[in-house]
Amino acid sequence: MELKLNKPICFFDLETTGIDIGKDRIVEISIFKVFPNGNKESKTWLVNPTIPIPPQTTAVHGITDEKVANEPTFAELAPLVHNMIKDSDLGGFNSDRFDIPLLAEELLRAGVDFDMKNKVSVDVQTIFHKMEERTLSAALKFYCGKSLENAHSAEADTMATYEILKAQLDRYPELENDMKSLSEFTTRKKIADFAGMIAFDKDDEEIFTFGKHKGAKVLKVLETEPGYFSWIQNADFPLYTKKVLTGIKLRKLNTK
Repeated sequence: MELKLNKPICFFDLETTGIDIGKDRIVEISIFKVFPNGNKESKTWLVNPTIPIPPQTTAVHGITDEKVANEPTFAELAPLVHNMIKDSDLGGFNSDRFDIPLLAEELLRAGVDFDMKNKVSVDVQTIFHKMEERTLSAALKFYCGKSLENAHSAEADTMATYEILKAQLDRYPELENDMKSLSEFTTRKKIADFAGMIAFDKDDEEIFTFGKHKGAKVLKVLETEPGYFSWIQNADFPLYTKKVLTGIKLRKLNTK
């Protein structure tokens, strides 16, 4: 089954220096863009992360410091990456919890004002886990009858993710072939930022999910304890979380 698209969707996968969204860096990115007319475009870049790649991470994806020493940094690639994804929805495997948040940090760090306005995301892993509870390799075997060659290569994982989503749509008639519907199905909880530090309550208002103000409405905290905003902005929080908090504060100021 081919995807029914109203706009392009970019499936992508990252190989990184680690799993800390705020601190780790991309060492490889692969993007596979599918257009509503059926055209496809693919790009893969090795990336110099500008920090050492831990040996235990190299053991997973095989990318060493030497391999990326002469590759462009993400700051150099950021305009190309953003140009490819800016008009598109996003798809990936565990992308809502890892790839999109880390990509957002890298883009913001490079001075690209990335956000998810006018985009939806489809996390193929969530569909898989809700339906079958497996890994990417098992998903490809289960849905497509294929073995995943070169696992933990960004390009191989990206193409596997695309093939799995198409097979999932064939297998599960209750899944609607529509990116907005799939995005809603793959959303685990309603959050305002990628890190899940600001979520929405039953009244659809932003609340903090951590620290001494856990469960408190963000606007109320900003009003009663304005220094909390400055503390977050100056502390080691993800850049996208800081951006979302700034947006909430500006929204409050604009309504006065």
